[in-house]
Amino acid sequence: MTTTLVISGGTVHDGSGGPGRVADVLVEGDRITAVRPGVGELDGVPVLDATGLVVAPGFVNVLSHAYFTLEKDGRGLSDLYQGVTTQVFGEGTSIGPHTPELRAELESGNAPDDPPLVWDRLSEFLAHLEGKGVAQNVVSFVGAHNLRMIGAGSDDRPMTAAELSRVRGVLDEELADGALGIGSALIYPPGCFASTDELVALCEVVARYGGTYVSHLRSEGDHFLDAVDELITIGRRAGVHAEIYHLKAAGQHNWPKMARAVERVEAARAAGQPVTADVYPYLAGQTQLGSSIPPDFHEGGHEALASRLADPAERARIRAAVTTPSERWENLYLAAGGADGVMLLPDPSGPAVEYRGLSLRQAADQHGTDPVEMLLRLVELEPTLHAMYFMMSEETLRTALRNPWVSVGSDAPTFATEAPYADVPTHPRAYGTFARILGRYVREQSLLTLGEAVRRMTSLPAGNLGLRDRGLLAPGKYADIVVFDPETVGDHATYEEPHRYATGVRHVVVNGRPALADGVPTGQLSGRALRRGR
Repeated sequence: MTTTLVISGGTVHDGSGGPGRVADVLVEGDRITAVRPGVGELDGVPVLDATGLVVAPGFVNVLSHAYFTLEKDGRGLSDLYQGVTTQVFGEGTSIGPHTPELRAELESGNAPDDPPLVWDRLSEFLAHLEGKGVAQNVVSFVGAHNLRMIGAGSDDRPMTAAELSRVRGVLDEELADGALGIGSALIYPPGCFASTDELVALCEVVARYGGTYVSHLRSEGDHFLDAVDELITIGRRAGVHAEIYHLKAAGQHNWPKMARAVERVEAARAAGQPVTADVYPYLAGQTQLGSSIPPDFHEGGHEALASRLADPAERARIRAAVTTPSERWENLYLAAGGADGVMLLPDPSGPAVEYRGLSLRQAADQHGTDPVEMLLRLVELEPTLHAMYFMMSEETLRTALRNPWVSVGSDAPTFATEAPYADVPTHPRAYGTFARILGRYVREQSLLTLGEAVRRMTSLPAGNLGLRDRGLLAPGKYADIVVFDPETVGDHATYEEPHRYATGVRHVVVNGRPALADGVPTGQLSGRALRRGR
């Protein structure tokens, strides 16, 4: 075998969670051929110097929204500078399979330079990204939102037997093409209209392929524990691995529930059921401001919500619902403690740009109106306006992160700090998630050992998702590799200034080719479209 790349002199943390060892890593083509000390220089073979640095498997971003940003800019720089080599899509919505109605809904929220949705199938979109060129590997769940739209559209009703049969057939085809399983987001319409039984019926198809059901739970707040129970029930009844997207307890009065949620997952795991979770290491979430309006008012899509807001009686009902705790939906406004805990992130070229970075209360005070009325006006003015909701606590995050079955995902797109990306409103997690784990929670706080943190970001998610020969640094595995300085790696993005690259990552190799060398992007776009188990 002919070595094509050597990473020399580093301390190898191979993804298994144990201590590191000094060794050189030899690569031939897209595979690792040896991990051993004392290789030295080989004639004509490029060398990446890792002296004094950590060499690890490339990080797996188990929850990424980088589908469109990678389509526009395949470099994926905000993640590349953190050592991410694989992006996993599909929380609730995926780029295929589509119906004309779903395509129109998704495109209505697109930026002017977002690509038209010409792909009918998820596998087609992933193949397109690979052909166009991306720095990281890409793979995806099938969005439960897509399946719901194919079956019942935007209606709040059960699917008929015929609709469910059709949807199960479409899902089967996507799984046969390599999709990871189903990703749901059960606080958003129309996904929230799906019953537990419906989700079990879909997951039975996933079970035939050994796939995963992963979910933004039906509640992360007042009904958090019930939602954890639902996920465990779906996994048990369907016989599938189940994972909780971004495990958190939202709203101060719900923070004590985190320890009990962990106990429930531990009990299921002790009984032999595969249940896992992932986190992002921040205390604020980000989603559309319109998500502060109950799902019932969204039934029928964006136009139906606009009509309801234009009706004085319906508007009064919506105003009351936003400030009232509910048994039926996730009240993000109340979970954030009200208007002071909601930070506005309008589009920089949109009609609400003057409110960027303000709290909802500050925006309301500028107009001399109450915050809920301001919320409704902003949703009317810019329906896709995003906001950050400050809902979590440091202690509940640490409680979640301590568990060996918890991996890491950014829950964000990828960006660059240059125009036209640098002005896009975003969460600091887009730039800092993985570096923050290594800097804050390993080096500064010793919550995790370095070897364990590497495992959580490599072999744990790769194994959970069935990404064959990824996530471990060993002979025969794919050469997805990150080299970083454990003494300096860290995040610099803030809520006020999110477009700041992480630092401390020296080299990144994807499928055997350097994507980052000596801290500088190489322009190599060697990422691939991955398939479960292949």
